[in-house]
Amino acid sequence: MAKIGLPDITTRKVKLEGFTPIMFDRYAGDNKTKLPEEELFYFMPGTQQLCIPSLNISSFLSSRNSTSVAKLIGGKAYGTLANALLSFVQISPMYIPMTRGDEPITFHGFKDGVDAESNIFLIEHTARLKGGIPNPKVRPVVELPWSLTFNLSLLRNEEVDETLLLGAFKQGGVAIGLGTFRGVYGKFTVTEWE
Repeated sequence: MAKIGLPDITTRKVKLEGFTPIMFDRYAGDNKTKLPEEELFYFMPGTQQLCIPSLNISSFLSSRNSTSVAKLIGGKAYGTLANALLSFVQISPMYIPMTRGDEPITFHGFKDGVDAESNIFLIEHTARLKGGIPNPKVRPVVELPWSLTFNLSLLRNEEVDETLLLGAFKQGGVAIGLGTFRGVYGKFTVTEWE
């Protein structure tokens, strides 16, 4: 029996540093449930430390139904690029801690819409739904500075090489960003790729 080896994998430690505040609006699982503002964040399991799930970064790269890097740089063939970014790029850990300096950003609770200790505040916007129906939203915003550090693995393939992937993070960080209301909030630069 022939021995099957693992694919050729390039691994990198990646650090993203925000240059705009980042907004959160965690989805409750259905469109009827309205979460309290303090539950709109993502938290490291069992803590009040803020994080970004690795799946959100995968979505930033490859989503077909929302703004993504694949749509930004893939042109008419963005579906092929989206599939490749989803299939051949792995991000870990599952929950990526948000940090300020080298310290985790921890939520301490809102008082009058502000967590002064962690430099987090609530902001209210009113979006317009189809037909001009107002949709008021109150969402938490984490002020600068913030950063994320994670491990990235790129499996060797014919669609995406490391140069394209680094360029995707750099261009997408400026044009799209992370979190909600992307493009305005959550913009970042790549400060480590080693």
